[in-house]
Amino acid sequence: MKTKTKLKARYGGSLKRHWQWSVILAFTLLILDGILLLRDRKSGYLALVFTVVYLAAVLLIYLYFRPRILRETVAFAARYEQVEKELLQELEIPAALLEPDGHVLWMNDRLALLTEKNVNFRKNISTLFPEINRGALPVSGMERDIRMIYKEKDFRVHIQRIPVDQLIDESSMVEIETGTSYLYMVYLFDETELRHYIQENRDQKPVIGLVNVDNYEEVMERTDEIHQSLLGVMVERKISKYFTAADGLVKKLEKDKYLILLSQKGLDGLREDRFSVLDGVKTISIGNDINMTVSGGFGVNGKGFLENYEFARGAIEMALGRGGDQVVLRDGEDMTFYGGKTQHSEKSTRVKARVKAQALRELILSSENVVAMGHQLTDMDSFGAAVGVCRAAMSVGKEAHIVLGELNTNIRDWVTRFKESRDYSDDFFITHEEAIEMVQEGTAVVVVDTSRPGICECPQILKQTKSVVVLDHHRQTTDTIENAALSYIEPIASSACEMIAEILQYFEDNVRMKSLEADCIYAGIIIDTNSFVAKTGVRTFEAAAYLRRCGADVSRVRKALRDNFDSYMAKMDAVSHAEKYMDSYALSTCNGEGLENPSVVGAQAANELLNIVGVRASFVATRYKEKVFISARSIDEVNVQLVMERMGGGGHLNIAGAQLTDATPEEAIGKIKETLKQMTEEGEI
Repeated sequence: MKTKTKLKARYGGSLKRHWQWSVILAFTLLILDGILLLRDRKSGYLALVFTVVYLAAVLLIYLYFRPRILRETVAFAARYEQVEKELLQELEIPAALLEPDGHVLWMNDRLALLTEKNVNFRKNISTLFPEINRGALPVSGMERDIRMIYKEKDFRVHIQRIPVDQLIDESSMVEIETGTSYLYMVYLFDETELRHYIQENRDQKPVIGLVNVDNYEEVMERTDEIHQSLLGVMVERKISKYFTAADGLVKKLEKDKYLILLSQKGLDGLREDRFSVLDGVKTISIGNDINMTVSGGFGVNGKGFLENYEFARGAIEMALGRGGDQVVLRDGEDMTFYGGKTQHSEKSTRVKARVKAQALRELILSSENVVAMGHQLTDMDSFGAAVGVCRAAMSVGKEAHIVLGELNTNIRDWVTRFKESRDYSDDFFITHEEAIEMVQEGTAVVVVDTSRPGICECPQILKQTKSVVVLDHHRQTTDTIENAALSYIEPIASSACEMIAEILQYFEDNVRMKSLEADCIYAGIIIDTNSFVAKTGVRTFEAAAYLRRCGADVSRVRKALRDNFDSYMAKMDAVSHAEKYMDSYALSTCNGEGLENPSVVGAQAANELLNIVGVRASFVATRYKEKVFISARSIDEVNVQLVMERMGGGGHLNIAGAQLTDATPEEAIGKIKETLKQMTEEGEI
């Protein structure tokens, strides 16, 4: 007995909707017939006859032709899918269909040819391409691109997640029950040639550079005439030979300034070399007792030569503002720093200080009043410099004020002395709210001991006037106060108090400083130089001598700077628990519990650790107000400023710091160790 097997299928998709609408229209005609019967029976009966005939014809066609239509539909779908499969199989782009776990369900001829595998290969795709693993398959998104190198070719792999139901529903007019699952379609696009041309285009991008010899005049003045010409030629040859080797064009603009034109490829080589010309120039010794240093600024990725030149100008200004002996690369608003490992030589000339003093005087005279402020957590250096600015303003008859936030042990006693003195008005010190209300367009705002707007005592007032002055001795960073009317940044100065002491000498012929003011400025120099031990030069002692002539008393200052018992014991505890790292660095944490200003104690502990033989640099981490303050100190062997910049801070070559949030002092020490190890491996320190 033969069993007849029929195709178990039914209408689906658009074909199903076609028959459904045919039936719906028939019932619509029945409604129309009913309406006609109410109005005219003959017309209604006639229409009803035609409606019945139409409905019978539809049902007859549906029932009679249904098997034939289904067979032809299925046959068409099968042929259509076969054509699709053949097209995909012969597709010029290598492709594969993967299971959710990455196993290959199918691959086309091109992928089989590329991998030298059979088209029936069914192992995991990661055995062919390790980059295409379970982690690379998209989970939340439907598509993903990854890049990989295979057989020395650069491929862009496009992975697309496709629901199985979607594949069946969209490719067939017949409904077939399926489960809900996903497959992955993988396409490999060979972009080797494209990447080659992209790289070639990048390598040929123009780069503009400016190179300055930092201390050309000073070195020549201290070199005998016989060797001056030879020394200049040797420096020029060293610079020219270095950049010419990178296929660059060198044009001498002045005796100590050069214009460099090279390609991006050449610049990449110099970056890998970490601009060894910085050290190369310093090795030149022909009758000169001090070494020459150079600074460079390069502009990259600008819209053209002009914009790259402007980038280079900004970069060289930043390099010089940070003390020289370094190279700065500027790419838009981003800057990268190289070098800066050694201390910039001190200039004996005070021409710059005299020019800045006169410019400050003119700006103050044209202003209605003066408001001075330092950085947050005001220390003696910023406080003393602010006092000096106010003395300069009052000497020309201008009203002056100092913005202070929360007082700390560093300055509380000094503020009390000023308030008790009758020489100063009751509003000599003002709060943030009073400063915001007081500062108008005619006010001169003088920022001392910082050039970063984010850490100013009251950043809001910087936007309320165009007469902003910046006096700072720290190396510049990318975060600086913009559009300052006057900027005097001198990284070679020991402190902001030293700078203001020099300015006061040229500000007016007879600036009569009060003894309290002289003591305050003198104390700022004492703190920042660790009692004239760190970062001092001839000009530092000359500034101190000027303050002594103005009435500063060493004994009074020393008594005012003494530590209380708890602070001293905390400092000694931090020193006693220090650990040595890499046989060169002393690291410790300071317990600031119960101390009013533990960050200062941490800085003092870092200074004490430098007295240990073999310690090249010291780092002390202290928790204070939900932050961890890192104090970094060195004598002359390690540039701790570079280390702190890696951790988001900054400072000087031998005095620097950083602040960390969401970290403990112990975690901060761990990060310092990682940074020191990495920078040592890179040759940065």
